[in-house]
Amino acid sequence: MSAGSTTYNANADTWRPAVNPWIIAITVTLATFMEVLDTSIANVALPHIAGSLSAGQDESTWVLTSYLVSNAIVLPLSGWLSSIVGRKNFYMGCVALFTISSFLCGLAPNLTVLIICRVLQGAGGGGLQPSEQAILADTFEPAKRGMAFAVYGIAVVSAPAIGPTLGGWITDNFTWRWIFFINIPVGIISLLLTSRLIQDPPYLKRRKLSETKIDYVGLGFVALGLGALQIVLDKGQRDDWLESHFIVILSVIAAAALIFVIFWEWRHKDPIIDLHLFKDRTFAVSNLLMFMLGFALLGSTLLLPLFMQTLLGYTAEQSGLALMPGGFTIMLFLPLVGFLLSRYSPRWLLVFGLVVLSASLFHMAGFDLDMDFRTAVMARVFQAVGMAFLFVPINTAAYAFLPRDKNNAASGLMNLARNIGGSVGISLATTLLDRRSQVHLNDLSHNLSASNPAFQSTLQGATHAMRAHGSSATFATKQAYALIEGTLQRQATMLAYLDDFRLLGIAILAMVPLVFLMKKGKPGGGIAVH
Repeated sequence: MSAGSTTYNANADTWRPAVNPWIIAITVTLATFMEVLDTSIANVALPHIAGSLSAGQDESTWVLTSYLVSNAIVLPLSGWLSSIVGRKNFYMGCVALFTISSFLCGLAPNLTVLIICRVLQGAGGGGLQPSEQAILADTFEPAKRGMAFAVYGIAVVSAPAIGPTLGGWITDNFTWRWIFFINIPVGIISLLLTSRLIQDPPYLKRRKLSETKIDYVGLGFVALGLGALQIVLDKGQRDDWLESHFIVILSVIAAAALIFVIFWEWRHKDPIIDLHLFKDRTFAVSNLLMFMLGFALLGSTLLLPLFMQTLLGYTAEQSGLALMPGGFTIMLFLPLVGFLLSRYSPRWLLVFGLVVLSASLFHMAGFDLDMDFRTAVMARVFQAVGMAFLFVPINTAAYAFLPRDKNNAASGLMNLARNIGGSVGISLATTLLDRRSQVHLNDLSHNLSASNPAFQSTLQGATHAMRAHGSSATFATKQAYALIEGTLQRQATMLAYLDDFRLLGIAILAMVPLVFLMKKGKPGGGIAVH
């Protein structure tokens, strides 16, 4: 029997691929890792891209935004598109589009061409993760899905930590164009393996396009709503939110379009997005938990390196290295979590994961300006343990009570939840950091008065120190004031970071009661309904 053939009996529910499921898992994870890596690898190269293409720093951020917008639009549509062209064909098409557009990104002669290519790259990448999750859910029986999603989780959770470090190394030693060129061999290998090893299960019936009434209204408003929302989240803080007419207009468009989509798709006979899946409370809670996982993962992944660079004086490469042990921790724990899922209900693993993740964020809220590199590394490792106990159980629980033919639609919504959660986490973290820094600076400034003995003592001591280094009396006083102001600014920013970590910790802890709204399931991911 050839490797690409399939065996199944009259009952389609018992279908299993002829190829070893783990070979399939590794095959589909390859392209997904490449895609997730690309969401973060370009971040550190933005200054180089802007300089090379003679673009402004603000203009160059569209390299990131354009990718996120097209990615967000395709995610919820992946299930519908798979039903028309076939899941294998859709997956291979996404890999091909991602690979070709990566090559074109590397060749881009100017910023406009690069942004257009990034839109294409994001569209191709948007279909990879949902397709992989659906393939894994169909390839493995419920009792073994935990281990399968552990392999997938290693790629999705570790890639954002590796991306900035790898991107910085490539940019420093070669050129920014190679952050796109490295996708080409991976994409080609993925295409060859997929065409040889993967087949669609028999219960996935392809719909004939000629007989399918395409919901153009739903398609248009989904693209408009999610596209506008992603731009608002990505650009909001930079443009000072409601102070920008551009952000206000896009916010209104996003809210109106998405509200319309909910009513339209709910009542449509052949919807682009199957919102009726949310009738299953376990799936609905799983989506909310996945949103919060993305919220905490990307929010803290932004804050920790930024904290180390701006306040502790570490380089971008050193702060990136602080994240890597956390990635390795997740890689070590995910198989253990997959094994535990075959013994225990996902609910208890989720409670443990949420409590550990929340505790790690509260631990980060105790950072100070004298902390060393090891403290930052261990804090990230602590956090990684909690994340490992969340990703796999959330995915396993989400599919446990859904019909198998709904796996495609479900995976698109799950990945959209994580991506939007990540965008919200980054946006909220940066906004809170800026606003709370100002609040703390105002509070601390109240102590800088002539009537405050501590301030006068500090000012005199700093002035004497400057004069001892050869400054004149007048200039020494100015230097002393500048020194105190810099110290105050640093302390205010430090307190703002602690507020950020504390908020993330509270938000994650608030999710614990929701776990108990999930249906009770057997170990191994619940009772699959067919």
